[in-house]
Amino acid sequence: MGHMSEYRTKERVASTACWPKWEQELGEYINTCERCQKANRKHGKNYGLLQHIEEPKHPWETINMDWVTGLVPGGKESCNACLIIVD
Repeated sequence: MGHMSEYRTKERVASTACWPKWEQELGEYINTCERCQKANRKHGKNYGLLQHIEEPKHPWETINMDWVTGLVPGGKESCNACLIIVD
């Protein structure tokens, strides 16, 4: 059983258990839960700012390259990054 949000998790725990400082301890657990850290966007890196690009007059006049990193490893090679190239 996982937890969908801090509020819902606290609601479920409160209905079955109680101990001193349980809310604080549960909040700390949720904020350090490995599964949640990987799935929760608020813990990821901030996105970069989009930059305006003038429309090129010729193919390959302007090339943009960027890396998307920190992905959950997947596939046979356990890749965790992706190179994006746009012309």
